[in-house]
Amino acid sequence: MGGKVTITTVTGQAALPVRDAVHWHKLHAGQHLGLRKTKTAQTWYARAYDGERQVRKALGAFDHLPPNERFSAASKEAEQWFKHLDAGGSMRGITVLEACERYVQALRDDPEKGDASADAEAGYVRRFIAKDKLADLPVDKLVKAHVQDWRRRMERKPVAQPKRGKHCRNKEPLPPPRKRKPVSVNRNMVTLRAALNLAKADGFVTSDLAWAQALKPIKGVANQRTLYLDRRQRKALVAALPDDASRFVRGLCELPLRPGALAALTVADYDARHKLLCIGHDKAGEGRYIPLPPITAKVIADEARGKLPAAPLFARWDGAAWSKDAWMKAIREAVIAADLPPTTTAYTLRHSTITDLVTGGLDLHTVAKVSGTSVAMIEKYYGKLRQDVARDALAALAL
Repeated sequence: MGGKVTITTVTGQAALPVRDAVHWHKLHAGQHLGLRKTKTAQTWYARAYDGERQVRKALGAFDHLPPNERFSAASKEAEQWFKHLDAGGSMRGITVLEACERYVQALRDDPEKGDASADAEAGYVRRFIAKDKLADLPVDKLVKAHVQDWRRRMERKPVAQPKRGKHCRNKEPLPPPRKRKPVSVNRNMVTLRAALNLAKADGFVTSDLAWAQALKPIKGVANQRTLYLDRRQRKALVAALPDDASRFVRGLCELPLRPGALAALTVADYDARHKLLCIGHDKAGEGRYIPLPPITAKVIADEARGKLPAAPLFARWDGAAWSKDAWMKAIREAVIAADLPPTTTAYTLRHSTITDLVTGGLDLHTVAKVSGTSVAMIEKYYGKLRQDVARDALAALAL
């Protein structure tokens, strides 16, 4: 070129020849800022070299800025990337959606989590992240305001309404959309927080300042696991329900299952000869068998009688399987009628049955197996109860 041409000034940029190769400007040893100039566009790049390999990153056109500000803006962004690399960050950037997809895949690859957990988290990604404008933002470009804005949008999003087909017999008008409860807000943040934490652990970002505070759970929210209903209260709940719902809820009272797992059972899942119930659809995965005591086996046999193998084991009045919206509505009305704690949910029954198994002396490994969770989770949420049992047992040894 006839004389030195630089990318640091507007005049220098205008004098650059059009070519496919990038024009580079040294910022520091092993760190360069570059500009590619074509007939139709200009793109800024950063390039880093650590002594072993060289990598570059496209920074964008910065054409929203006046020409005299573009070099400074590109330099600032390049410096941030170099700082990220110096702190051990990954040379390849990922978006928030890609971070979520990597998190879901990590669950799928974990033998203790498996496909069921991954599918559940993938559902949260689809509903609250994939279609949101946060999804396309690079993880290493996130700031606190981005995450706070996402959280506000998620909190304002109403709870999904039940869907009715054209042949549905229920002709009552749908209830007005319900506001998302604090407990739901806390749960909906878990997926994004876990995905971003994994991205940080894997070096795609070196700080969690963008989400550490913005995704903090709401304090003082009652956890479903903290509410316990004793046998008298559970019987009152069953008695206050319509016939079809009472049979379904009785099943939740006698089996430590997640409501969705009980609703998914078919007649074919019950082995009447050996009195075994196969749990083939659950967060914990497949292939779990529960041996039933005679009284529970009779309840299950009564539900299965006269039905085809593919029919729901616990069906609604119209023969359809139970859905979350259906059992929530039935339980909500029965809770009021039976004067039970207003925070009672279907999951409360699972917690109550597991509590009884733990305090009843059943070893934690067996409790974990029949309830479809890990020993670590049982220890985490029910270990204190087990310690109380041990203390009482030791007290009985006193002379």
